[in-house]
Amino acid sequence: MGIKETTFYEGGPHIGDLIFNLLLGFFVVFIPLSIGAVTRALWLRYKITDRRVSVIGGWMGRDQTDIIYSDIADAIKIPRGLGLWGDMVLVLQDGSRLEMRAVPKYVEMYEYINERVQAKTGEPFKSVAAKAAQAA
Repeated sequence: MGIKETTFYEGGPHIGDLIFNLLLGFFVVFIPLSIGAVTRALWLRYKITDRRVSVIGGWMGRDQTDIIYSDIADAIKIPRGLGLWGDMVLVLQDGSRLEMRAVPKYVEMYEYINERVQAKTGEPFKSVAAKAAQAA
């Protein structure tokens, strides 16, 4: 009997990322971006539960990275695709980073992860603007 988890999101990158990069692939210069988008669409999967964030990727989807919420120190989100999807970087307590590309519903996922981190550590994420204001 394992520990029960409630899944908030499970799936791959946003389909708009694939479509946009395939359209760019008509220009020879953007062919590497198109290949990257196809690779992400085939082998990259995200799973966000109430206990952890899992990213399954790598060649043929053989690598899995699991991060528990108490290990997350900060997160940064960047909109892409007219705000329909975005990239997210999770900064861990030891300073390492986990990049998540073409995340669908990235704002909702950011807020959910922030709630989980706040419940585990008692502190919410600090925004980049707040950190810049503190440094100045």
